[in-house]
Amino acid sequence: MTSRPIRIGLQLQPQHADYDTIRRTASAAEDLGADIIFNWDHFYPLYGDPDGLHFECWTMLGAWAESTSRVEIGALVTCNSYRNPELLADMARTVDHISGGRLILGIGSGWFEKDYQEYGYEFGTAGGRLDDLAEALPRIESRLGKLNPAPTRKIPVLIGGGGEKKTLKLVAKHGDIWHGFGDPEVVGRKVKILDQHCADVGRDPGEIERSCGVQGDPDELGPKLLELGVTTFTVGVGGPDYDLDALKSWIAWRDKTNG
Repeated sequence: MTSRPIRIGLQLQPQHADYDTIRRTASAAEDLGADIIFNWDHFYPLYGDPDGLHFECWTMLGAWAESTSRVEIGALVTCNSYRNPELLADMARTVDHISGGRLILGIGSGWFEKDYQEYGYEFGTAGGRLDDLAEALPRIESRLGKLNPAPTRKIPVLIGGGGEKKTLKLVAKHGDIWHGFGDPEVVGRKVKILDQHCADVGRDPGEIERSCGVQGDPDELGPKLLELGVTTFTVGVGGPDYDLDALKSWIAWRDKTNG
């Protein structure tokens, strides 16, 4: 168990909907009491019509920084391959200021091959993309320390993924939040491995917030993940009609459990 408060996120997937609908849904989620609203960093839908409506990640985050006022915002997750690390740091610092210090810098190594092919990025291998992420994270940290004006706060870095040898080691070294997926058995194994990586690099694992994508009944799943140290629970919804019923259920569970 952990002393961190439970937080509920919404991954508002920017696919199959016009932007007016996306903006209204973000506002509705904030009004319902969501703690975080994420989008994702892709150029095409991940399901449904593969050539359906879709919008870019970081320009949307800049708009959300103005159209919301309380929730934290971020990408779940930014693809490291698509932007120079120094540029990404500057983009993050800018959205941090626009939002008044509400940005979470979510990042991962990338995986959706169609994005790479259509936009001219080298896809390479999973291992090579993880090596690129390992090189990029210190560069992002360094650039954030040089920018003028500086970020409004230490921007939390969320690293997404469950790779046990490389990704979780990067979380131990650089992450403020780890985001994973899976049932409690899978998450429990990843948490133990992350704790060991923290021990190997001399870091207190309690410094890292544990986050998980969730589906299903919060009264059934929530306590099991909470017992593993997960305190941020994120529901994903896609367009064209964003159904927030699951988000409402998880918010109600949060409020009941936080007391």
